[in-house]
Amino acid sequence: MTERVYSCPVEVTVDLIGGRWKPLILWHLRVHGVLRHGRLRRMIPGITQKMLTQQLRRLEADGLVLRREYPQVPPRVEYRLSEQGGELHELLDRFCAWGEAQAGRQGLTITKPDAASADTSSG
Repeated sequence: MTERVYSCPVEVTVDLIGGRWKPLILWHLRVHGVLRHGRLRRMIPGITQKMLTQQLRRLEADGLVLRREYPQVPPRVEYRLSEQGGELHELLDRFCAWGEAQAGRQGLTITKPDAASADTSSG
């Protein structure tokens, strides 16, 4: 495997946490702690099961997310931020604050997932 060469530190950050879905996954794990796949999917409207799985695998491979599988039927898998992923809390909080400010300035609406489906512990 060829080692990737970056031109600046921002490029490293974007490579590790950039894209449409990774920041949202990281944010929800930051806010809620431990989440199961199904609950996380319900919290991110528009993401497919396949894409969520791919993004979680990449975040795990990059050391930002920890996956814990329980040996039971049906299988139960939980995700949480690793220590390295936890270091993103200030950055994610600033992203959130900036996004809220921009939404207010531009008259955008931020909707939250349905409380009933997002707060269930199954998934």
